[in-house]
Amino acid sequence: MRGLLPPRKLSFKPTLYCSILMFVTGYMFGMKSIVFRRSATPPIICEPKERIQQRNITGVRNVNVVVSRSTEGTNTSLDEGLPFIYAVTPTYTRHLQKAELVRLRHAFVNVEHFHWIIVEDSSNKTALVTNFLHASGLQFTHLNVRTQKAAQMKDIKSRNKHPRGVDQRNAAIDWLLDNPVEPGVVYFADDDNTYGPELFREMRFTRKVSVWPVGLVGGLRFERPLVSPTTGKVTGWHAEYKKTRAFATDMAGFAINLEVFKNHTEARFDITKRGEIEGSLLTALGVTLNDLEPKADNCTKVYVWHTRTEPPSLDYEFRLNENGRPSDPDIEV
Repeated sequence: MRGLLPPRKLSFKPTLYCSILMFVTGYMFGMKSIVFRRSATPPIICEPKERIQQRNITGVRNVNVVVSRSTEGTNTSLDEGLPFIYAVTPTYTRHLQKAELVRLRHAFVNVEHFHWIIVEDSSNKTALVTNFLHASGLQFTHLNVRTQKAAQMKDIKSRNKHPRGVDQRNAAIDWLLDNPVEPGVVYFADDDNTYGPELFREMRFTRKVSVWPVGLVGGLRFERPLVSPTTGKVTGWHAEYKKTRAFATDMAGFAINLEVFKNHTEARFDITKRGEIEGSLLTALGVTLNDLEPKADNCTKVYVWHTRTEPPSLDYEFRLNENGRPSDPDIEV
């Protein structure tokens, strides 16, 4: 018929080319995904059981040495040559306790070669602290020792009559001396402070006793050691609270090499030295002003703060208790 074109032969070349192109593209993408997965950081493998070793220590009951492995990861160091940091934290049962410990855990969990020694002011270990530590992802030791009866806090008015946490810190020193531990630095990290990550880098290589400023303490914006710009040695203290103290520093303001304790095995905090317990330990260790190693850019930078979390208002909770309708006691806060 006129006007009609002859039928064209079908060509499979374009279809074949498209198929080959799609195959090559898919193959290359698949290989890239495999390489990426192999190069990614491997997942953390949880140990089926935690390693617990029981030891008996004079004056301290139910001492557990626990290396924790949790799904949240651990602070195991890639540099095996780093000295350990042994952070000692006294704690006691109160509404804010778990919140304070959670805040500290966030400060500690990324510190390499870190061992947390928590000491409860209690006749027995509490379930709250035990469960918290096992889920923390940190290497830790859990101790408990009850404060001497004469120094126990009976009410708010008596909180400043006796130094708090003394028996607990001394129990931690006992444990460190009575057990085979790696070389390192001892730091007394109370649970009502806030810690910056720079602090642990500063203290890591303490030779004897290192010192630095502490913020929001002693009625001042900060307390700090005064450092000579010519010698780099500590010459005195910027402090107003009992400023004639030989060591006018806060508990959070110094760290001690473990070897110093081993050379003075009887040195402990003195519970009778209210307002001067830091100095009581340093003096017992034979430390002088000349021994102090100023950190934090010659003690001009603040990496730790004495924040003291405000106690919560629980007026309505007390009313519910009086009416026999308390909040669910099985919910841990």
